[in-house]
Amino acid sequence: MTPLTRTQWIAAIMLLLALAGLPGCTTPGPTAPPAVSPAAPAAVKTSTSPLKVGVSTNMPPLIYKQSNRITGLEADLAKGLADYLGRPLQFVEVAWKDQIPYLLDGRTDIIMSGLSVTELRKVRIAFCDPYSRSGLMAILRRGDIQRFKAGYFSLVETPGIGAVEGTTGAGFVRSRYEKARKRFFKTSEDGITALRDKTIDLFIHDAPVVLVMAATYESELAPIYSLLTEEYLAWGVRRDNTALQKAANAYIADLKNNGRLKSIVQRWMPMSGK
Repeated sequence: MTPLTRTQWIAAIMLLLALAGLPGCTTPGPTAPPAVSPAAPAAVKTSTSPLKVGVSTNMPPLIYKQSNRITGLEADLAKGLADYLGRPLQFVEVAWKDQIPYLLDGRTDIIMSGLSVTELRKVRIAFCDPYSRSGLMAILRRGDIQRFKAGYFSLVETPGIGAVEGTTGAGFVRSRYEKARKRFFKTSEDGITALRDKTIDLFIHDAPVVLVMAATYESELAPIYSLLTEEYLAWGVRRDNTALQKAANAYIADLKNNGRLKSIVQRWMPMSGK
């Protein structure tokens, strides 16, 4: 894999600096564990049972597997939250489409897997305070860059657009590109494979994931360095679990007030400090 050019890195860094918590992106690698969180005040402690965290491990750098170990920004935050609450941590791997059903059935306590806040999701679950701002981004083959240089309005005429089923990207594709041939995938890896195989011409997903994929396949693929949407990332809990929601909000506030949220983000987005 050849390195990104200086211009590409600058564009990526400037974009992600605006995302309030996801300021830059490179292909992530092994990281040091986050600093141990202080104990939560007694008022926000919810239980001594394991904190069952629902994760879909296919969204680097947010949550993914490396050497059969669950890692990523969300993994660090989950470990910190469990420590803050004084509870053991239990990751529960769930297919993306099953995240909310698992939560509602009580098989998980909280979704920490790059979940975007939407009005429809608010009907079914409650959200904790957002910990970051993000958005959707498009990625395409390098040979097709000239086709889209006129701007995003030209994407309406693209022959094939892909997204991951059940995500805000899928909803965006369905609502905005009625004339395009659409394909929906189980994972972002499936979508990127289809893009590389020329089964689709454009893939739309969360900006942090798109930039990691662009860096991984830099010789073949390129992102379009502007956001299609503005979204907020937050954790989902059952609507009746107000105790956990309040506890998670207290943890987020603690991270922000002490500057540790920025430190954790920069661990996964090392270009943000350069």
